[in-house]
Amino acid sequence: WEREKVWPWRLHQVAGGDAGGDLEWWRIVGRDAVVFPEVVAVADVLLDPAMAQLVWVDSGAGRPRVLPVDGLFCRRLGERVGRGWLGPLVAADHGGPLMAWMGSVIRLRRGAGGPPGYDNDPWWLRREHQPVTMAGQLRVLGKEKRAPGSGTMWRAVVPAEQRMRIGSLIGSAEEQLLQLRGVQSGPTAEVARQLLQCLGRSAGLVEAAWKRTAVAAVNGGVPLEEVARWADMSPGTLRSMLTAGGQEEDG
Repeated sequence: WEREKVWPWRLHQVAGGDAGGDLEWWRIVGRDAVVFPEVVAVADVLLDPAMAQLVWVDSGAGRPRVLPVDGLFCRRLGERVGRGWLGPLVAADHGGPLMAWMGSVIRLRRGAGGPPGYDNDPWWLRREHQPVTMAGQLRVLGKEKRAPGSGTMWRAVVPAEQRMRIGSLIGSAEEQLLQLRGVQSGPTAEVARQLLQCLGRSAGLVEAAWKRTAVAAVNGGVPLEEVARWADMSPGTLRSMLTAGGQEEDG
């Protein structure tokens, strides 16, 4: 929603011209209708065998490597749907549904099975990638209005975008580690390079998720001292981290 220019305009049209103060409500009830044309466009791209081939090339084909951030698939995806920003966004979202689709395509081409809980069917959608139902979102919205900032329910006090970002970071770290399956063979320098680069990215993603979770907890009303104890750090260190990031709420 932050980068898409067409969706906000469509949303206001669905709302009769102006969503006004009910914007959050309209974003829930009008979501499917507003995003449908782009959903079809992306699906059309993913059904093209030529795009699956680009994923295979990006993965190193028969010589596994970490997916590049400027890969052919991601660039071509942005071009096909007319949104130049989409490719880089997908490339950086290692735990997102499109990256999971790419991982399935690669595993099928290599004849490799996924870890427990994974399915190699490219069209199988993990639970965390499935959109929240309209009823579920409306329930959360209702709780937020009745008890804003109460801190009693995680989903009521942590914005959906922030929850999704935390989940995406965790998924990204997981997907990065999956890329290391079967790479411990070959020249020492090449194996070490792939392991260190991928492990480094995974560690960075986990740390980012860890920090965002701490910020969300504090901003959601959990005492800073409690969050610091769970994060195994001193309250002063946590306070400095939040302040340095400019993410702690005033007061």
